Parts: sequence; structure tokens; C-alpha cells
Amino acid sequence: MKKLTVAILFGGCSSEYEVSLKSTSSVLESLCLEKYEVILLGITREGQWLRYTGNIESIRNDSWHQSEKCVPAFLSPCRQMRGIVTQENGAMTITKVDVVFPILHGKNGEDGTVQGLLELAGIPFVGCHTLSSAICMDKDIAHTLAESSGIKTPRSVTFYQNTALATVESATEELGFPLYVKPAKAGSSIGITKAYNTQELVFGIENALLHDDKVVIEENIVGFEVGCAVLGNREVLVGEVDEIELLQGFFNYTEKYSLETAHIHVPARIDEELAAKIKQTAIHLYQVLGCRGFARVDMFVTPDGDIVFNEVNTIPGFTSKSRYPSMLRVAGISYKELLDTLIMLALEEE
Repeated sequence: MKKLTVAILFGGCSSEYEVSLKSTSSVLESLCLEKYEVILLGITREGQWLRYTGNIESIRNDSWHQSEKCVPAFLSPCRQMRGIVTQENGAMTITKVDVVFPILHGKNGEDGTVQGLLELAGIPFVGCHTLSSAICMDKDIAHTLAESSGIKTPRSVTFYQNTALATVESATEELGFPLYVKPAKAGSSIGITKAYNTQELVFGIENALLHDDKVVIEENIVGFEVGCAVLGNREVLVGEVDEIELLQGFFNYTEKYSLETAHIHVPARIDEELAAKIKQTAIHLYQVLGCRGFARVDMFVTPDGDIVFNEVNTIPGFTSKSRYPSMLRVAGISYKELLDTLIMLALEEE
């Protein structure tokens, strides 16, 4: 049986570059090399594209791009090529690719940019397409669509770089403190601040504007956060619901990857009826936002049992111990099986 040629995109010109290296290392350790011919295409922090033929450890410790195992390369948007163009010793070679697996988190990878290139190239790829990737990356637009479909969302206001502070203070007055100040288009809680007063609100806005020119300010939802791993295209399945238990603060970037004061329960400590309701809400949001392949849908549960939409991650953290694979593992799907399924889903006819 002929092996499928799978190109893995990793790294990225993104604040979540390190997360991609961890996810990629884990994927490479688990992919079945009897089924797949793997090509590694790395993107440095500065945005340089390199074909890499070295070991996994150099990806893990971020020395891969300093290696002699790298040559300049790029994905061609030309549909006649359908592959990777490598430049070496003054010559250009083309390597045909069957499917691309983007393991890129945050901006310039999870936001529809790379997906648009792959759609132009006509190469099947793992995960959401251009439009749904872009929609899910923008918290303001995603919440607007979710709310219009009947799902509760936090009350919020949206501002831009040139909005006067007096306008911000007036518009957020009825939301009350504490408030969450978020860049509209940034992942992994990058640039998010929890503000308890006007001074902290101003700081939060300034901080958020370092990451995006659009800022979303949300009311605080009393309750706890849950997540759902959704897998599939037209037909979908959902892993076990997980629950984030916070001892202090909020689930920021540091907590997500260190769990210093947070604990994740899989399955969540909820009854079957609520779990079923959360799963149905996750499927509804997945479909409303046009997702395919896979995504993690995050929501809040209030003390009254209401479900409030938080966000959708179209390329969630993907180490073997990350939330998304963990929810599916508890539901009976191993990490290796998950990787095989994602590649097969990418090759499904739309």
C-alpha cells in the first residue's frame, strides 16, 4: 500500500510559536511511519519557511532552524504543483503532497491565512477551512454569530485603537467590574487582562492593543469553564466534557501550559443531563461557525445551569496530554487513532 505524503507545518510567525513546537514534537512521536511519508516544513518566528529533515529533539528545544538539516522552501499556491518547492544549490525541486497537517497556533496559522494558501493550492489539509478559521479567531464575530443562533454569550463591547477612553468607560459602565479585556484576534489567552477597576481597565486595553487593533471587553461570567472536543466533518462525535477548576485568577497563558493553580477534570464533575446539553451546544456551535475536521469548543456553566459560549479553538494545543486529545482518549479514541482520523477527514470529499 502506497504511503500518503503528509506535510506538517510547524512553528509560525506567532506568539504561540513555542506551543506549536510542543504539539509538533508529540505528533511526530506518534504518527505511524508505515502509513505516512512525513515532510516537515517549519516557519521561524521571523516568518522564514524552511524544509527540515533533522530530529524531533531539535524541534522540541527550538534549535531546528539553526541546523544544517534546513533548506529554504515554501508551499506553492499553484494547483499544478500541489506541493512544496525546495531551493537548494541553486536548483528548485517540487515535492508533491497528499495532505497538509498545519500545527500552527494563533495568528498566521490558525486564523485562516495558511488555510487560504492551502485552498488556493488545492491541497487537502487537516482542520477548518479559511472562513471558519478566521471567524473563530475573531471573538467579536464568533460571539455575534453564536448569539444570533440562540446561544448565550457574555455581554460585551468592542473597541478599536482610535476609540476615545471616555467612550470606553461609558459603554462598559453597565457591564460592571470585574471585566475581561481581550484582543479580538489572539489565542491561548495572549494579551487578556482581568480588570477590577478603571485603572486596570485602561492598562488592559493598552495591553490588548499590543496584540490586535480590535479589543473586546466582556462581563465576568460567574461559574466554571468546560470544554468539548468535536471531531468530524458532516458527521461529528464529541469527546468527554472537561472542566477547568481554578483556585485563583483566570485561565491565562501561564496556567494553560503550567497548571500551577488550576486542575482539569476529565470527565467534568457534572451530571449526565448537563453533559449531554453541553455536548449538543458544542455541536451546534461547531456547525454554526462552519467548522470541519476538529475544534475545541469552550463554554461557561453558570450556577443556574446556563451554558454561555466562550470561544472555539480551531487548532487547539495538541500534545498527547493536551485537553483536546485527553477528552477523546477518555471517550475511547487513542492519540494515534485521532491522528489517523484527522488525516482521513482531510481527504474526505466535501
